[in-house]
Amino acid sequence: MKNLKVIFMGTPDFSVNVLNSLVYTTNVIGVVTKPDKLVGRKQVLTESAVKKVALENNIKVIQPTKIRNEYQSIIDLNPDIIITCAYGQFLPKEILDYPKYGCINVHASLLPKLRGGAPIHKAIIDGYTTTGITIMYMGLKMDNGDIISQKSIEIEKTDNVGTLHDKLSLLGAELLIETLPNIISGQINRIVQNEEEVTFGYNISREDEHIDFNKTKIEVFNHIRGLNPWPVSYAVLDDEEIKIYEVIIGEDIYKEKSNGEIVKLYKDGIGIKVSDGEIILKTIKPSGKKKMSVKDYFNGFQEKNNLIGKVFR
Repeated sequence: MKNLKVIFMGTPDFSVNVLNSLVYTTNVIGVVTKPDKLVGRKQVLTESAVKKVALENNIKVIQPTKIRNEYQSIIDLNPDIIITCAYGQFLPKEILDYPKYGCINVHASLLPKLRGGAPIHKAIIDGYTTTGITIMYMGLKMDNGDIISQKSIEIEKTDNVGTLHDKLSLLGAELLIETLPNIISGQINRIVQNEEEVTFGYNISREDEHIDFNKTKIEVFNHIRGLNPWPVSYAVLDDEEIKIYEVIIGEDIYKEKSNGEIVKLYKDGIGIKVSDGEIILKTIKPSGKKKMSVKDYFNGFQEKNNLIGKVFR
């Protein structure tokens, strides 16, 4: 496939393994990624992860602000195929109709489940036990194109969004390279998505990050690991926002306590009442401080027992 002229479109870390696999196996003639953006408190102008890989491989980089209005420079490269992975913009019909072998997307779910920009987070948050990768043709609507191939992966109870992200990124690159020869030869069975089975994994909002202690312990557990290590869930204690990275499920039930109430202090954990029992905080980040274990957090308290009875909001 070294003669196959590919334009790759992607932006975040998740896309890097896919781009690298294409660099090794095809002729990547251009990379399209989002414009550089200001990042952090110091507002440093930062390249996307995909742009860095492209420059390291001397590949032409195109960074349209709005691809609907700036597509001609992409078409002018005369690609045989366009492959996208977490690019972040909808492609206009002019691009979708151009390549000989079409526009192909690598999506991090088993479509039609979890269309959208945060399928990995939502798979964990919503309690899925399996997810996977879909290779698909692109359409004019979000993630609605015909399915070409899929491969599933188990979501382990020890997974968080970071570990599952890394597994799916590798799986996406692997499945794409397995599928490409069949796309080129035309030996594929296009599967139309069943619209009745569609669910969504929309981008995570600030509101989504807040922990609702009125939910069950497994729901709270999944919520927290589904946002760890980014963007990270949080709750408020004494008007202070505390980010919560890691919890375990407790055994005790406190029927007469309020949801969100601190009910027990362990050597290295804080027990909090939820609707059907207890979850135990293990790793947190208090406002203005670094990420730390609860054991280290306790070291900053003269009277840590004063925490008992306080309520997370």
